[in-house]
Amino acid sequence: LSLMSESAVCPSPGAMSRAAAQEAPLEEGERGSRRSGWGLLVTAAVGGTLVALYAVATPFVTPALRKVCLPFVPATAAQIQNVLKMLENRSGSLVDIGSGDGRIVIAAAKKGFQAVGYELNPWLVWYSRYRAWRDGVHHNTKFYISDLWKVSFSHYRNVVVFGVPQMMPQLEKKLEEELDCSARIIACRFPFPCWIPDHTTGEGIDTVWAYDLKRSRGCETKSLEITPETKS
Repeated sequence: LSLMSESAVCPSPGAMSRAAAQEAPLEEGERGSRRSGWGLLVTAAVGGTLVALYAVATPFVTPALRKVCLPFVPATAAQIQNVLKMLENRSGSLVDIGSGDGRIVIAAAKKGFQAVGYELNPWLVWYSRYRAWRDGVHHNTKFYISDLWKVSFSHYRNVVVFGVPQMMPQLEKKLEEELDCSARIIACRFPFPCWIPDHTTGEGIDTVWAYDLKRSRGCETKSLEITPETKS
């Protein structure tokens, strides 16, 4: 048997240091590439999350109507109760103009109304439909994606409005032209500029004003007039 030399079996200290020196840059490079890879993954994850949040949140905070800046502001529990109070002893169809997430429509449907909501924001409309289905009133509710200025409200007897001051004068004129004398309009947060409310309830931002068109138009007076008898 041939014998190996000592130098072949046990490398010298110099050879070991040279080998370690060659391996060290490789290990540092691998660690650096790993850190860079994790950094890219974290950046991509954060960026993706922000994009997703923006995509979901933007439709809920952008203006819901085109002619005026009307961002989505959910109705408070007190406002809903005040609206329902103004609907006591009322019947017929109901429409919520700018229905948002459908709270008023759903609450009215639970009281027996055939309630409809008009909302320009499609995300809010789909969410409203889901809430109506979840609460078991989807048979009594409908939600439409539509601009209120392109809709006629002539066949509704009860109208709920969550508006802003800039839109109220034009909406007042539109509703007066379209609605029947038997209609009641319920304004939340801001009253109409020219009409005198027949009923008011609540305080602060929860204040609700109710307007009966039969009085503002003088329908009651006309109905009470006696037609003079003609002589035969």
